[in-house]
Amino acid sequence: MLPLLDVLRLPTTKVLLTTETFASRVLPPVACCFATAFLVLLPRTKSVRIALWPITAILALRAAISLDMSMGQPKLAFLNMQLSMICIAARTLEWTVQTKPFVRMARPSSTDVPKQNLVLDAIDLVCNFRGCGWDWSQGMYIPPETHPTSSRLAFATSALVSGLKHIFLSGTIHTAVKSFSLDTFGSVDGGTIFDDSLPPHLRYFRSSIIATLSAFAIYSLIKANYEIIVVICVLILRQHPDQCPPLIDSPWRATSLREFWSRRWHQLLRRVFIFLGGNPLSLLFGRIGGVIGAFLASGFIHHLQLLPIDPSSEMWRMVLPFGMMGAGMVIERAVAGNKTGGWMGWTWTMCWMVLWGNVMVDGWARAGLLGSPNVLDSATPIRQPIERLVKTFDEYLHSIGGKP
Repeated sequence: MLPLLDVLRLPTTKVLLTTETFASRVLPPVACCFATAFLVLLPRTKSVRIALWPITAILALRAAISLDMSMGQPKLAFLNMQLSMICIAARTLEWTVQTKPFVRMARPSSTDVPKQNLVLDAIDLVCNFRGCGWDWSQGMYIPPETHPTSSRLAFATSALVSGLKHIFLSGTIHTAVKSFSLDTFGSVDGGTIFDDSLPPHLRYFRSSIIATLSAFAIYSLIKANYEIIVVICVLILRQHPDQCPPLIDSPWRATSLREFWSRRWHQLLRRVFIFLGGNPLSLLFGRIGGVIGAFLASGFIHHLQLLPIDPSSEMWRMVLPFGMMGAGMVIERAVAGNKTGGWMGWTWTMCWMVLWGNVMVDGWARAGLLGSPNVLDSATPIRQPIERLVKTFDEYLHSIGGKP
């Protein structure tokens, strides 16, 4: 009993990542996550899942608050595991209260009859955040495939080229963002994207450029990471290309907020946000509460993600802009129903995204997230021309603003 209590005791100090701390802090909640995933595939296991979840939650909290993945380097604080452990706690809670076993609807097989393997199904449930091929994700939009599916090699090669391209794009755009202010939000010290030395119209024009570039940098980074994972899954783990559908679908083409968030942007944490915020508030306020609740949960989790970087980060800087995305969807439906589209719909969507994107990106900038490193930091021949170009543009804005 005493060793178990020692494992569950919440530490008061952080420890650096080593083989020993990985085994003692990370593996226990991950093992509990896999155990719960296995149990939710079986009937009459709810009581066992209920007994297991508090242990899973404590272990996840313990890993989140005690393990320093940054190796003592402030610029790598974004690597800490708060988001991963929150996802483990939230997903296992949903699996715990599930009344019926989950059913995997699609399993690529050499025959037409799906072959059930509970261990492989549990692994897929843990790793498959969108739930592709599971009964609980039916109705979720899957973007059309963009890679050739004639063979695994052709598919993986196309994904690898796309991944490398987006790694470069992400680094280039991120470098441009940091170059607007290398000493403030371009560093881990953080700072605001709103330059008070500029008149209001130029101040918000500049901040909107920074926010828009940040959005494209995030898009490119997500795209790159997913494409590299796809290559590993298809070539090494021998998954079928159908098991790795596209994650994101040209979000800049969205002609409504609903299309942006439900079809164009990635859906990796959609289920978590709906479970934590959408479902509870829908019970109180109906559909409107469900929509806004999901976005409030998203804002809260994005706030928790900033705490390892800046413990003094203010919650409203994430909750407000994400909550307003939900409010915008409610307004959109009330005014135009499901008919939002065309150039007017695109203009409305982009204006609302940029308006509240300013607040969102400013929250990240103040916490120092925008100052995190990227692949081009050591590529001086590429980085320096970008920095000079952005600095020249910024100086031009200040010159026409009358305050150099």
